[in-house]
Amino acid sequence: MSRPEVAFIDPDTLAEWIDRGEATIFDVREQHEWDEAHIPGAILVPLSTFDPSAIVAPDSSKIVLHCKSGVRCGMAAERLAAAGVTRPLWRLEGGILNWAQSGKRVER
Repeated sequence: MSRPEVAFIDPDTLAEWIDRGEATIFDVREQHEWDEAHIPGAILVPLSTFDPSAIVAPDSSKIVLHCKSGVRCGMAAERLAAAGVTRPLWRLEGGILNWAQSGKRVER
């Protein structure tokens, strides 16, 4: 079985993809973390109850996973690969902490 390519993406590149409508963002943090701050337009899919079938995005959209600092999104990528996902997956380097420190907008 073919495994997906998994690569890191930096906040500036992700912001460009969002502006161009090229990314679907999945936040794998927990509800209480989401409530504190999240990337506008992201979809909450907590790792604690992670279901690979919840990761749905148009074929033309890049799948981007993110968490607090970049660890849990790697676990989510592994679960997607184990579930048979073969399309490329992107992980936000440094998670939402890096996103916010880069001056990108979060919703609260």
